[in-house]
Amino acid sequence: MPEHVRAAFPGEWLAPWLRALRKIEGAGYGAPLEAAFRTAGPSCAEIVGPEPAIDMADFLSAVTIKAGRRAGEALCAAAPAVARRFGDGPRFRSWLSLMQRFAAMAPESVLPVIERLESLLQRVNLSGLEAWLLAGVRIAGADRERRAAFFRMESPDAERLLDREAGETGFFDMERRMKAFMTALHGIHAPLREAPPGRHDGSQRRAGYGDGIIRMPASFPGFRGAQAEALYRASLAHISAHMRHSGARFPVGKLKPLQIAVVSLIEDARVEALAMREMPGLKRLWLPFHIAQSSGAMTAPSLFARLSRALIDPDFEDIDGWVRKGRDMFHAAADRIEDPGISRAIGNLLGNDLGQMRVQFNAKTYAVQPPYRDDNAGLWEPDPDMTPPEDTEAVVVESARIRPSEEDEPDRQREGDQPPDDTQRARSRPAEDPDTGIPVATYPEYDYQAGTERPDWTTVVEYPPQLGDPRFAQDVLERHADLAGRISALVRAARVGRPVRLRRQAEGETLDLDACIDALAGLRAGDMPDPRVYQIMARRSRDLAVAVLLDVSKSTGDAVPGGTVLDLEREAVVLLAEAMGGMGDPFSIAAFSSNGRDELRYHRIKDFGEPPGRRIGAALAGLRPGYSTRLGAALRHAGASLASQPSFRRLILLVTDGEPSDVDCPDPAYLVEDARRAVQRLSAEGIDVFCVGLGARNTEQEARIFGQCGFVQIERIEALTEKLPALYLRLTA
Repeated sequence: MPEHVRAAFPGEWLAPWLRALRKIEGAGYGAPLEAAFRTAGPSCAEIVGPEPAIDMADFLSAVTIKAGRRAGEALCAAAPAVARRFGDGPRFRSWLSLMQRFAAMAPESVLPVIERLESLLQRVNLSGLEAWLLAGVRIAGADRERRAAFFRMESPDAERLLDREAGETGFFDMERRMKAFMTALHGIHAPLREAPPGRHDGSQRRAGYGDGIIRMPASFPGFRGAQAEALYRASLAHISAHMRHSGARFPVGKLKPLQIAVVSLIEDARVEALAMREMPGLKRLWLPFHIAQSSGAMTAPSLFARLSRALIDPDFEDIDGWVRKGRDMFHAAADRIEDPGISRAIGNLLGNDLGQMRVQFNAKTYAVQPPYRDDNAGLWEPDPDMTPPEDTEAVVVESARIRPSEEDEPDRQREGDQPPDDTQRARSRPAEDPDTGIPVATYPEYDYQAGTERPDWTTVVEYPPQLGDPRFAQDVLERHADLAGRISALVRAARVGRPVRLRRQAEGETLDLDACIDALAGLRAGDMPDPRVYQIMARRSRDLAVAVLLDVSKSTGDAVPGGTVLDLEREAVVLLAEAMGGMGDPFSIAAFSSNGRDELRYHRIKDFGEPPGRRIGAALAGLRPGYSTRLGAALRHAGASLASQPSFRRLILLVTDGEPSDVDCPDPAYLVEDARRAVQRLSAEGIDVFCVGLGARNTEQEARIFGQCGFVQIERIEALTEKLPALYLRLTA
């Protein structure tokens, strides 16, 4: 037995280690895995103790069975480094457990994750790694290829979510402030859009602009907090300088990549000089990011960074002749600084010099320095033979990433008009094409396994309602004339206001016995009694706003007596609208379905403040069943609209025939827990949620989401038309 093994497993630990070793050798995983475990075990034991190293055999077996022998070998190879990073047994064992669980969820992705483990753990701790792994599984669902692409860092979502778990300030954290900063700086209102990472490792992210769009990186790795915020502002100010002073794009012509890079560098310095002439304070924003030193390797990136600093920092002295020549030529052209042509002239000469110096330049790995400067793609005419990437297509609607909290803020005024209300916003949306949706908001989603809400996880896409028969509502009221008459009678009785007993009043018709008992007890105890010992009966006015939310997922197309589920939902809502209109309660009607987390399909049938009319009936008639039921996101969006209503009581009335589900959620409990979280959050904001469940359903699941008193089950769906308006009147009496 080697001495280092005896030292790692002293005394009574040696026999358990030998049993663990025989377990791996007897499983038939192959000699390479056995050798890897034989090496990794003692190394880990010296760092975190013998017991976690011995336990590694069980975790290794589970990972190998699920993810394959290569993944097991990679786990053994990574284990000593992980043990050194964590330095204690409990966290090392937690990492092994995480790898085992991950292998069960995404076996094809274990190997790429372990291969990147060192870089991942440099950015996130163990809990952050767990949250990121679970997020990747949630994004891809049951799609193995999509999961593998995420964990190979080939998906922009992978970098974005890793940044978020690392605590790095990102695009969505800064978006609203960047818009305000850009408007205040130069009055520019160009749409901001998140740019995909330039490379899978995310190390070369730069901002960019073109076609009237500004694209900002999801984050700048390595920059956090105030430094990251300053970097975003510096980058935005630099792009604003280009948009004001660069003019027409340069033709590429026969320029080589090296010359293009140098011309771009000179143009960057030129537009910054013009911007600082107008606003000298911009120098304090840009200069801290110029950190190049006057010594270093004679490579193109190093020389470029040194020249960039020399052109903005008059106190910087560089010993290199090429850098000094570029600085002198730039300053000599100061009287022609407004002319973009000087950038091309100076850049061409400096580029030729570098070519004669045989300086190596790799355009594929080059990243503009300092990091606040853009990728320079907006300076050059595109190659007509190349297909433009999807990222550069024009943005039709700037508000594709509106936060829920922004819905109450005034939109930017263009012609001195008053900020539009919800009704005006709805009517201003293009309604010509019912198949074209507009992303209007993003919402968090709760992952019960990670115990966290993932920000901006779901996207609500609003679709204009497809109009059907304009006589639909009138026909429903005529077919159900008797029921409509009974509802009208109930409305007339309820509009007066139900008497409410007001206790503990200073004056009244009768005594409040509870108040009298408390007052007598106070007298006997020697305290001054409360004189409010009366009670009265009073009628109070209604102060209620209701958002009706209809599930129009695919299952609502199922046939039931009287039509389909959706047919009965629509008829019931017509009668419900008649009741709500008669009561004078402000109300809205919307329908929803979902096609994955990126498309919560939302149809506004009626907004608050919009008067009932034939269009609402036609919009109900035009609803069609399809897709799935991502309930939590729909509730959050309905709640965001309802929260702006000034009513004392606010109610979401949900009508659904199915359990929460979606195409990208194989875990049935995931969306249930998210819906439960959404209901809890809405309740904390003073918004009640009541569910009308249709058909034979899992009442335990509904009780978990809405509470024991937060739902009612209607097994005979054909009774919905009669029961829904009556239920509303009982709920709101």
